[in-house]
Amino acid sequence: MAKRRPQRRIEPQFDEPRKTRGAGLSVTDEDRAVQPRGRKTRSSGRRQAKSRPARRRRGLLGLAGAVAYWMLILAIWGGVATAGMVAWYGARMPSVTTWAVPDRPPNVKIVAVDGKLIANRGMTGGEAVGLHQMSPYIPMAVIAIEDRRFNSHFGVDPLGLARAMVSNLVKGRLVQGGSTLTQQLAKNMFLKPERTIERKVQEVLLALWLEHEYTKDQILTMYLNRVYFGSGAYGVEAAARRYFGKSARDVSLSEAALLAGLLKAPSRLSPARDPKAAEARSQLVIAAMRDQGMIGDSEFASAMSAPATRAAAYWTGSENYVADKVMEELPDLIGEVGEDVIVDTTLDLTLQKLAENTIRELIHGDGKKLRVGQGALVSIDGSGAVRAMVGGYDYANSQFDRASEAKRQPGSAFKPFVYLAALEAGRTPQSLRNDAPVKIGKWTPENYGGKYYGQVTLATALKKSLNSVAAQLVMEVGPKTVVETAHRLGIESDLAANASIALGTSEVTPLELTAAYVPFANGGYRPDIHFIRRITSASGKVIYEHRPNAPRVIRADIAGAMNRMMEGAVEDGTARAANFGWPAAGKTGTTQNSRDAWFVGYTANLVTGVWFGNDDGSPMKGVTGGSLPVKAWRTFMVAAHEGVPRATLPGTGARDLLPEMSGAPAMPGNPADGSAAPRPEAGLAVSGIPVPRKRPDTRSTASISRPVPPANVGERPAGGGGGSILDIILGR
Repeated sequence: MAKRRPQRRIEPQFDEPRKTRGAGLSVTDEDRAVQPRGRKTRSSGRRQAKSRPARRRRGLLGLAGAVAYWMLILAIWGGVATAGMVAWYGARMPSVTTWAVPDRPPNVKIVAVDGKLIANRGMTGGEAVGLHQMSPYIPMAVIAIEDRRFNSHFGVDPLGLARAMVSNLVKGRLVQGGSTLTQQLAKNMFLKPERTIERKVQEVLLALWLEHEYTKDQILTMYLNRVYFGSGAYGVEAAARRYFGKSARDVSLSEAALLAGLLKAPSRLSPARDPKAAEARSQLVIAAMRDQGMIGDSEFASAMSAPATRAAAYWTGSENYVADKVMEELPDLIGEVGEDVIVDTTLDLTLQKLAENTIRELIHGDGKKLRVGQGALVSIDGSGAVRAMVGGYDYANSQFDRASEAKRQPGSAFKPFVYLAALEAGRTPQSLRNDAPVKIGKWTPENYGGKYYGQVTLATALKKSLNSVAAQLVMEVGPKTVVETAHRLGIESDLAANASIALGTSEVTPLELTAAYVPFANGGYRPDIHFIRRITSASGKVIYEHRPNAPRVIRADIAGAMNRMMEGAVEDGTARAANFGWPAAGKTGTTQNSRDAWFVGYTANLVTGVWFGNDDGSPMKGVTGGSLPVKAWRTFMVAAHEGVPRATLPGTGARDLLPEMSGAPAMPGNPADGSAAPRPEAGLAVSGIPVPRKRPDTRSTASISRPVPPANVGERPAGGGGGSILDIILGR
């Protein structure tokens, strides 16, 4: 048996690799759990190179997955919260079955006798126009700048909303809004302009409902007729009238762009406030229209080179005084206006502009020198139709209507009522009176300039406007008789029945004083003074139509006598500067210290009254009824009678109607020819009064008439108008 060699124990070494033969077990650095510091092997480098990108990829994917996961969670919970919020706020709204588009506030379209527009009145300031009626550039411009996907979205535009959010985030402020035209319409019609989550949710719900119930054209039409365009204009028609003085039917491309540009900030961008900003905004709209293919390059170039032409002024025309008067009378004629109506007036716009220019030019030229600040003119035809009315120098600066609202002393322009009362009491134009200083109680009326003429006829006294004779006539017939006579002819203001009534000390308006002269011009009839001929609905239904009502208030022969007497004032009296070759009559009036200057004159066609003065009652510098008022009257009447057939005044063609007077003055109840005072003519039919031609219409209409004093012409007052001097002075 061979002897076994002793085995040597081999200790494991970890400092360096052991070289062995064969396939024995060995531990290398790669097998160690912890590698020696600073030592790297080829295999470990390869493994690390592979493991790091893998771990990075796994980390990024994990992060993206986590973000996506939490975003999904947030989206789910956000959707739940949104749905809950919509349900909550939606539940607070009325039932959808009760939803209805509110009626647009009614518009009152006021037109002249020839159908031309005078004014639109109402909350909107303009009538509603259909999409097919307005200029096609208007809807295109609005869609281009406000809601380019209007025709494709369902009431809410998610893309537009996202774009607006991004723009606002980038700019760091609110520069765009995400509301569609449908949402804006919903907000304007149903909601208050408050910025709350509840209002926004309700706006979206209402927009969805509108899109479900109405077509796109209907929604756009409602929007364009209700949206605010600044400067008090609601709807495109009101805005077009406001800014361009034309209808929305006639708006050009550049004008449509300006209107569309206003929607972003109507008050700030209004061309009435900032024309440059409005124009800059309109150019953005034009560019947007081209970018969206709505207009071509030639239209773009033309619109950019020819900016919108803005109306020089708005609501400055004197016709607005008439529009105000129409709106004042409307409730009494048809009650509350609940729908769009068209009011046909008696106004002649040609005469109206002529009257306005006449007053303005005289005040502009002589106002400063003569200390005249205001003027008024009223022109009425024999049927009582008001053909022109100017209530002041400039409507834009003052809407107070001095023609129908300002009460001023008429002065000697009131004397025709005194002389009429005297003729009805038995005097004639040839009756004599002594023009001399007279004292009535403590009152001593004096003639203008202190000049007296001695024995004069009543015709001469009226022609020369002698105060002494007028005061004597008032004492003879009684102040109450004079007051009753003036009221019978159309004066509506309260008049003090005292001796000074002879000189027109009780205040009246230019409108009522002019109206009271109409019976002289038409031969003795008092028609209803009216501005409105007809009122119709937008569909053409007649709601109201004026019906003539003109009782006789002056006997024909006495009306003729008064006309001949007042012709003298125009021929060679205080109003001789008014003579323009036509048969005309009238009376001047000047109050103390020239505070008021009047002339009311007439032909067989028109009665026109003119007043000049100051709102504060301050004196003018030497202005009398025979100066500025007569000058204005003549200018107006000459133009108004161009091409009109010449006509004489009623009763002036037969000079033998009245007996010639001789001898002593006639006393009350004792005419010079010995005849008794004539009896009144009551209930005579209306004749010889021109009435505006009516459109043929067989439908029945309402008629409105106002009370007229009894036509007791020619009758002496009870008690013979006598009594003591004290009774007469005190009006007892």
